[in-house]
Amino acid sequence: MKTKEINKLSNDELEKKLSNLKKDLFNIRFKRANGPLEDTSKFSLLRKDIAKILTKLNRIKKKWAKKN
Repeated sequence: MKTKEINKLSNDELEKKLSNLKKDLFNIRFKRANGPLEDTSKFSLLRKDIAKILTKLNRIKKKWAKKN
């Protein structure tokens, strides 16, 4: 997921996307524990996407904290 795409999403959409990515990551971890994965790059891409979304959410929270 590109940073531009993340910046376009609202707060609620970011949180929904984050929960979906975490579920996908859990499923991939489970599959990896049971046997070899077909696409091993998906694991690292999911982790990076989660980190990007968390970074964006933290920036939003910090901006709001400064305003109040």
